[in-house]
Parts: sequence; C-alpha cells; structure tokens
Amino acid sequence: MDVTLLYFDGCTTWQVADQRLQEALARAGRDDVRVQRRLVSTPEQAEAARFRGSPTVLVDGRDPFANPAAPVGLSCRVYRTADGLAGSPTVDQLLAVLQ
Repeated sequence: MDVTLLYFDGCTTWQVADQRLQEALARAGRDDVRVQRRLVSTPEQAEAARFRGSPTVLVDGRDPFANPAAPVGLSCRVYRTADGLAGSPTVDQLLAVLQ
C-alpha cells in the first residue's frame, strides 16, 4: 500500500491529518506502511497533482475523499465528518480507506 499526504504550508491542518494517518495505520496493523509527505507549493504543481486542497490523502495514488466538483489549487481542504466539517478526515474515516 502506498500512502501519500499532499499539503502546502499555508494550511496547518495537514499536521493533524498526518497524526491521524499514523494512528489509523497503527490501528490497522499496517506498521509496514510509511506515509510519504509531499509539499505542493505552486499552482503548476497543484494542477499536475490534481491537488484539491491541503491536506489531501492519496491511497495507492487515488484520493478516496475526492469531490470532483472541488477546484484544483492551493487552498485549505474541508472534510465532512460525523461531527461536521473539519480540516482533515477523522481516524475512523482514514481507517476505513486503509483497510
């Protein structure tokens, strides 16, 4: 399994997503998986990566939380969770896509 966290420095919620990814992988028993972190810093990089905001989690190259209507670009991303809108997916949401 390949897991990549795309982010840009203008949005600090990527750090929460990173911590939650680590917790979800531990709960899934996937200590063999290392999260690759990739900084997206230009509009051209965002376009090339189809980056729909920070943080973006890719599992085997696919964005399991993608909203095709969301614009590509350097922005903060919002996720729908059971508790409302949040700046990163919950551990349970991540666990569901990692299993």
